[in-house]
Amino acid sequence: MKTQHALPAALLAATLAMGASPCALAAQYPERPVKIIVSLPPGSGADSTARFLSKHLGETFKQPFIVENRPGANSFIAAQAVASAPPDGYTMFVASNSPMTTNAAVFKKLPYDAVNDFAPIAPIAKFPMVIVVPENSPYRNIADLISAARAAPGKLNYASGTATYRVVMELFHEQNGISATHVPYKGTSAALTDVAAGVAQYSVADVSAALPLIRGGKLHPLAVTSAQRIKDLPEVPTLEESGTKGYKAYAWTAAFFPAKVDPTIVATVSEAIQQAMDSPEGVDFLAKLGGEPFTGGPQVLRDFQLDELRTMQRIAKQANIQQE
Repeated sequence: MKTQHALPAALLAATLAMGASPCALAAQYPERPVKIIVSLPPGSGADSTARFLSKHLGETFKQPFIVENRPGANSFIAAQAVASAPPDGYTMFVASNSPMTTNAAVFKKLPYDAVNDFAPIAPIAKFPMVIVVPENSPYRNIADLISAARAAPGKLNYASGTATYRVVMELFHEQNGISATHVPYKGTSAALTDVAAGVAQYSVADVSAALPLIRGGKLHPLAVTSAQRIKDLPEVPTLEESGTKGYKAYAWTAAFFPAKVDPTIVATVSEAIQQAMDSPEGVDFLAKLGGEPFTGGPQVLRDFQLDELRTMQRIAKQANIQQE
């Protein structure tokens, strides 16, 4: 995927016709601190990327970019706060899959419109996921887990920290002809902590969230959901290698403003985000989290979001997931 650093052609033409550069039009932005809202708790991929960006955007624009965590309620709280914020560029959403695609696929009603209430700024990163069990679990690979689930349909339980992880897990179940009891949690960290403690038997989460507990000997990884094995867990097979053919899934993060923010501000911030993530420090930051670069401008993000939404709707229907 190519990085798009240029302003949309129509906007560029309009600004040139007025005799002003895009930079000049956005020169007064920002004049005060900008709030970055995150729908997940500290320790999540979205939170980590938001804090990395807050530092770099603050340095670029010479104003504080302040991260504010608003977890819970399947990301409704944070998403609604951004959607209802003034469209002035002073409230940003660093969002994961859940509020921007999954919720629209699995919930009958949302207090916000995942597409029309937001202006896409830029994608940030993609994170492979990993299926994990407690370190002392009898299940040492995916085949063990599938065998146990088939022997006792619905008896095993799995934890999910977001609606996205539930969809990802239920598709895995559907493709392998198994079932298990879903245990929802308010955030990935809480879900993984209970799996590590043996309260829940397995879970799936982005690698950045699971790695500390894997490296600390608290969780045992069974398989990664990416197309290839990952550098941080080279000995862990993919789900494809483990027998679930054609399966791949990623957690991702991206930045959004409320709808109707000035396109010049959107383009200016998009450029700054892409430069931060393309920098050597950004590449190194993602590598340490187990993430992959995911760059592009507003249109790249909007196209990706719509495509992901269609995919999640298909999966939710296929797995018969729908929530009130």
